[in-house]
Amino acid sequence: MSYRSELTRTWWLKHHAFKAYMLREATVLPLFFLLLSLAMGIYSLWQGQNQWQAWQLIMGHPVVLVVNSIALMASLYHAWTFFQLFPRVMPIRLGEKTLSPKVLIAAQWAGVASVIGLFAWLFRGAL
Repeated sequence: MSYRSELTRTWWLKHHAFKAYMLREATVLPLFFLLLSLAMGIYSLWQGQNQWQAWQLIMGHPVVLVVNSIALMASLYHAWTFFQLFPRVMPIRLGEKTLSPKVLIAAQWAGVASVIGLFAWLFRGAL
């Protein structure tokens, strides 16, 4: 006979770390909506000008804008939690020294800022 503990549906509500974990996992939902929206945009490009304009109208709907804003916030939260965990999971060593977690986290955010800057520069005329 083996011991098998049973978890209730609310097991994750009992500890702050579990709540944060579940929130991080839930970030996939608005991001999935965003990815579907972008996939439909690509599809509408293939279908022609009328379909593309219809997709643009849909993307301008207030509900879609709110969900995509939530997706942006979810993505930033997901990145923040990942960046916080990264130095613990994969410390970077240079010779005998280990880089400070603060340096690694700052470097990751600098990478994010660089990508945002690159996109802003590439699409400066479109914005």
